[in-house]
Amino acid sequence: MADRPIRIGEVARGAGVSVRAVRYYEQQGLLIAERSPSGQRLYRQDAVDRIRFFQQMFAAGLTSRRITELLPCWDSGHTDAAQRAMLRAERDRVQAKLDDLQTALNRLDEVIAITDTHP
Repeated sequence: MADRPIRIGEVARGAGVSVRAVRYYEQQGLLIAERSPSGQRLYRQDAVDRIRFFQQMFAAGLTSRRITELLPCWDSGHTDAAQRAMLRAERDRVQAKLDDLQTALNRLDEVIAITDTHP
């Protein structure tokens, strides 16, 4: 039963996205659906985890194209030198973004601390 294909609505609910988003991922080549005899989209059980991964990568600022480049690395666990360089570059970019957000958070904490002492 764990290998049973799941319908688009189940995938969307499980991943916390809209059905439209699932279709978008399919159009972008990020997700592959089979078709039932009646034409319904059917996805593998891991589609929910994949979509969560996509959402995380989008939140980190990666494009659909870059995520498409990452998928073979994620699926196989193997990379070549160019893929590793791309992964490291994306990681460095995300780390810089995190550093900027941490700086902004620290500034907000400063403002909160100041305003807490002056009601």
